[in-house]
Amino acid sequence: MAVSANSVRDDPLTHAERRRIIFGVLLPLFLGSLDQTNLANALPTIGAAIGHVQALPWLITIYLLAGTAMTPLYGKISDIHGRRVTLRAALMLYVLGSLVCALSPNFYVLLAGRAVQGLGGGGLTALAMVVLGDIAAPKDRGRYYAYFSIVFTTSGAAGPVLGGFLAQYVHWTAIFWVNVPAGLLAIVLMTVLLRRLPRHERPHRLDLMGSALIVIASVPFMLMLNVGGKVYPWLSPPVLALGGLALLAGLGFVARLLTAPEPLIPLPILADPVVRAALGANALGWGAIFALNIFLPIFLQEGLGMTASAAGLSLMILMVSVNVGAGIAGQVIARVTHYKRLPLAGVVLAIAAMTVLLWAGEALTPLAFQLVIGTIGLGFGPLAPVSTVALQNAVLPHQFGITIGAMNFTRSLFTTMLIAACGALVLSGGPHPASGFRWVFAAAGASMVLALICLLLLEEKPLQTDAVRREGR
Repeated sequence: MAVSANSVRDDPLTHAERRRIIFGVLLPLFLGSLDQTNLANALPTIGAAIGHVQALPWLITIYLLAGTAMTPLYGKISDIHGRRVTLRAALMLYVLGSLVCALSPNFYVLLAGRAVQGLGGGGLTALAMVVLGDIAAPKDRGRYYAYFSIVFTTSGAAGPVLGGFLAQYVHWTAIFWVNVPAGLLAIVLMTVLLRRLPRHERPHRLDLMGSALIVIASVPFMLMLNVGGKVYPWLSPPVLALGGLALLAGLGFVARLLTAPEPLIPLPILADPVVRAALGANALGWGAIFALNIFLPIFLQEGLGMTASAAGLSLMILMVSVNVGAGIAGQVIARVTHYKRLPLAGVVLAIAAMTVLLWAGEALTPLAFQLVIGTIGLGFGPLAPVSTVALQNAVLPHQFGITIGAMNFTRSLFTTMLIAACGALVLSGGPHPASGFRWVFAAAGASMVLALICLLLLEEKPLQTDAVRREGR
C-alpha cells in the first residue's frame, strides 16, 4: 500500500543498515546481469538438442527486448507502490520464466520462457540501482557503489563461462534450473534485508495507456533493427510494417505525454537540462562500450585470426576495466567538489584510445591491444556513476524510480540502434572484414565524443547530503 511522504522514516540509516539493504539487492542485481551473457556460449549446445539453429540468437534478443520494454514501467510502479513490492514481483516473473525455460520441450516454449524471464529480469538491475538511490544521497552514493561494481564485474566475467560449463558438462537446462533456487533465495533475502528501506512512494496513478504505447513502440522498433538487413531487406514489407507500427505508437506516446494528467514520464523531469544531459551522456557512452563488447570478439577472430579464448580475454579486460573505473569514481565523488573532472578526463582518454584502435587496430600486438582496450574501459568507467549521481541529484526521491527507468530504457534503445548500424557497417566490409570493423570503431568513437559533449553540458550542481534530502522532502 502506498504511503505518504510524512510516513517516511526521519531517523537516518546507519552505515550497517545501509550495507544490509545493499546486500539484499546484490543477488537480484547479479541474476539480472548474469542472464544477459550466460546463454551466448551455450547456444550451439542448445541448437544441437532442440534444433532451430538459425533462430537461436532470438533467445538472447527476446530477453533483451522484453526487459527493455518493461524498464520504464518498473520505475513508475516502484514510485507508486514501493521498491520492495515491485522487486518481489520482478523476481517472481524471473523465476517463473526460468522454470518455463528449464521445462521447455521445444524451441518455441523456450522462446516464450525467455520472454517471461526478460519481463522479470528487466526490473532486477534497474530496481537495485533505485534502491541504492533510496538509501544514499548523491554525495554518499559512491561509498556503496563499490559493491555494485564487484557484482557487475563478476557477472560479466562469469556469465559466458558458467553458461558454457553447465551446457557442456551438466545439461543446457541447468542454466535455467539454477535460477529457480537462486531467485527464491533472492526473494527471501530482499524481503528480510529491505525492511528498513526508506519509502518515498506517492499515491499516483499508473498511466496504462502511456505504458501500452511505449511497449508497442519500442518492441517493433527494436525488432526492426534486429531483423532489418539480416533476416529481411530494409525495404521489405515486414521491416516497413514494424517501422510503421513503431512510428505510430511512438507518436501516440508523445501525444500521451503532452495530454495525460499523470503521464508515465513526467514532463518536468525531461525538461530539466541536467536530466537531459545525464541521460544523453549515459546512453551515448554505454552505447559505444556495448558496441565494442559485441563486435570486438568478432573482429579479433575474423579480422586478426585470434582464437575464441583470446578474443574472450579481450572482452573480459574491457568489462573489468569499465567496472574498475566506475568503482574508483564512486569513491572519488564523495570526496571532491568538482566531480565532473574525473569522468571528463576519463572520456577524453577513452576517445584517444579509440582513435588508436581505429587507425592502428590491425597492427597492434596482442599486449598493446589489451592495453588499448583496458584504457577505453578505465576511461569510460567514471562516466557511468557520475551520470547516475547527477540524475539522482536533480529529481525528487519519489521520482527517482521512473527517472532511472527512463535512463535504462534510453540506454538500451540507443544501444540497439547503434549495434544494428554497426552490424550493417561490418557487412559493408565485403571480402575484407577488417575494413568494415574500422567503421564500427569510428561509430563507437563518435558516440563517445557525443557523450563527452553531453558531459560538458551537464551542470555541476553541489551534491545533496542526507540532511539536505530530509529537509527538502
